[in-house]
Amino acid sequence: MEKINILLVCNAGMSTSLLIEKIKQAAEGKGMVADVDARPVDDIASNVEGRNVVLLGPQVRFKLRQVKEIVEDKIPVDVIDMSAYGTMNGEKVLQQAITLVSK
Repeated sequence: MEKINILLVCNAGMSTSLLIEKIKQAAEGKGMVADVDARPVDDIASNVEGRNVVLLGPQVRFKLRQVKEIVEDKIPVDVIDMSAYGTMNGEKVLQQAITLVSK
């Protein structure tokens, strides 16, 4: 079974809890396991170990450069598609993560 480890970055880690569940459900539908964790921007440095990808919530997209510096190009980092985030589309966010990891 394929596994992906995703770190979601947001303001306080609250708004992404529903999205985490949607991503996990989408992964199950694909026969995958998604280990998804949400952390505030300030906690990234101590939470990137073992992650395949870091996705930022649209509300913290201004932190993209800072997050890229923290992960030092060791893992892909991107901002979650705004419409996917707004509609809590776990399938689309999971696909974004898979695409980034595959590059």
